[in-house]
Amino acid sequence: MGRLLVFLLCFSSFLISATFADWNILNQRTKSGLKISLKSYCEGWRINVELHNIQGFAVVPEECVSYIGKYVTSIQYKVDSERTIEECRLYLSTSCPLKKDGKDAWLFDVDDTLLSTVPYFKKHHFGGEKLNLTLLEGWMSRGKAPALEHSLKFFNELKSMGVQIFLVSSRREHLRSATTDNLVDVGYHGWTRLILRGPDDELNEVQQYKANVRKQLICNGYRIWGIVGDQYSSFEGLPSVRRSFKLPNPFYYVS
Repeated sequence: MGRLLVFLLCFSSFLISATFADWNILNQRTKSGLKISLKSYCEGWRINVELHNIQGFAVVPEECVSYIGKYVTSIQYKVDSERTIEECRLYLSTSCPLKKDGKDAWLFDVDDTLLSTVPYFKKHHFGGEKLNLTLLEGWMSRGKAPALEHSLKFFNELKSMGVQIFLVSSRREHLRSATTDNLVDVGYHGWTRLILRGPDDELNEVQQYKANVRKQLICNGYRIWGIVGDQYSSFEGLPSVRRSFKLPNPFYYVS
């Protein structure tokens, strides 16, 4: 009896190991029986990141790295970003009675909102390897991030309307000079204030830090008509603002 039990346990372990070894996304189906292709699986993953159903991920799934790389370097990524900015324009033109008293305000994130980090992540597996903050900040310090062209156009439109523009970034204070130079070099200038994380801010998560910034701006009398960012941490928490607009970003998550 004892030998039989040992045999059964060993055989079960073998079957489980074989099952995991043979697992392939291309052989899987949804619970409703739909056949899953690698493209549809990765597109579903990306969409659910954007919908905030998938949160706190440290890396892009290995099987989806190639797909994510193709997406963020594709026309579709640019079209998705442009559509977000078009919705900003529509909202601004129909729902924002600007008073033009110096207190109308709009907030932007910086990375993957005004400046693109795609060139960095292109060299780092498009989010398929765990984020190395030291390497990323080293890249940021060189000030070579390109502008997101549709964001730049909208930035200049807001500026021409007399809206006060606040750049609220999770970058740390020691990157101020490099960030300022990078922004100016690619065409951004005339913002009201660039807000970066100081030592005290680093004690809080990014979401709380950005909520604290909004609270201070509102206390100073600003009417924040909208926010554009690529992370939900740019919008969450209180006080909330009238509208938030999210740009696509499927290769990292900031809480």
